[in-house]
Amino acid sequence: MTFNFSMQAIDQVINSAAKTSYMSSGMVSVPVVFRGPNGTSAGVGAQHSQCFAAWYGHCPGLKVVSPWSSEDARGLLKSAIRDDNPVVMLEHELMYGVPFEMSEETQSKDFLVPIGKAKIERPGTHVTLVSHSRPVGHCLEAAAVLAKEGVECEVINLRTIRPMDVETIEASIMKTNNLVTVEGGWPQFGVGAEICARIMEGPAFNYLDAPAVRVTGADVPMPYAKILEENCIPQVKDIIFAVKKTLNI
Repeated sequence: MTFNFSMQAIDQVINSAAKTSYMSSGMVSVPVVFRGPNGTSAGVGAQHSQCFAAWYGHCPGLKVVSPWSSEDARGLLKSAIRDDNPVVMLEHELMYGVPFEMSEETQSKDFLVPIGKAKIERPGTHVTLVSHSRPVGHCLEAAAVLAKEGVECEVINLRTIRPMDVETIEASIMKTNNLVTVEGGWPQFGVGAEICARIMEGPAFNYLDAPAVRVTGADVPMPYAKILEENCIPQVKDIIFAVKKTLNI
């Protein structure tokens, strides 16, 4: 029903599923897919509106995917089912009713989205926006607004949290020289924090013209009141502000 309830089974996911292959020297595989609604929802309060990407992405032995579009959801689920490792599939509850265009290729029975490979949803030259799940749509909206002001954003849809496609992010930064990460989860120890750390430790760091900026959810349990809830979730205007701050415009 919701990934918030996966806390009731976190021992089985973390201590059993994630570690069995390693502890058996690869002799025992665990081809299980754990899937369900994840992320900030609407009007359901603190216990039912939070992102678990960083929680599960922290654990070796798991693969963690986070789809945005219908293409992502279909291709990643099929890849997860075919994988011999345990895969956590975090689907955003508010994306279930959102329609997407699907090409004939993406609807074919052989179509797969490889786990561990990000997708460039929009090419750009001035700043790299990296996101996953529902905020990818917000990044594309922000990019469309900024394009009218002459700022071209490259939008990267992570699709997979673990293993993370750092190479695609690095290649983009080497082109744009700027980085903004966007996520619905909390800031401390979050997905954006991991991306920033990996970039700082790698070759792309020397290409940055300005410090990386993170756009995240507020560092509080999700309020129930609608106006407070809206102020705790990254909005398009927040992404635009972060980009302009990064570019000093």
